[in-house]
Amino acid sequence: MASRKTAKKSRAKKSTSRKPARKPMKKSAKRKVAKKKTAKRPARRAAAKAPAAKPPSRLNVITHTELASADPAATQAWCEKVLGWSFMPVVPMPDGEYRMWRFDFGTGGGIRASNPPETPGSIPYCEVADIRATFDAALAAGATEMLSPIALPGNAGVVAIVAAPGGCAIGFWAAG
Repeated sequence: MASRKTAKKSRAKKSTSRKPARKPMKKSAKRKVAKKKTAKRPARRAAAKAPAAKPPSRLNVITHTELASADPAATQAWCEKVLGWSFMPVVPMPDGEYRMWRFDFGTGGGIRASNPPETPGSIPYCEVADIRATFDAALAAGATEMLSPIALPGNAGVVAIVAAPGGCAIGFWAAG
């Protein structure tokens, strides 16, 4: 029996050696704790601003589409009504009027009269860094010349057009 008493005493000692259980908090103390948790942290130092991101290159991407139309005014009216496009004022060109639109993200196009024997259609223009080098490379790769590089009025850049193998017209544009 002595061993049972000793075991009970040792259990009793163990239980009294434990830390007492926490008493439940009062409501006011809980509010203080909650307020501490919601208190604002000190402001962090502003991170050093990274340099502005360079806009993506538009080189070799279609940035302009030209519509050759038998009736440019009618094509413009249709594009405004059906597609909601907004046009800039008509620009006089040596071969007739040019009607340009531009989208918010920087691409756009223009409508001009088709030049017989050309049939109405469209020509996508790719922006290039060096129009002469690109034009020459296109011809060397099997394209046919449709329009050699020519400056646009008002320092609006330089354009050239080739017929790629298969007959598709592809235009090139470079800054003036």
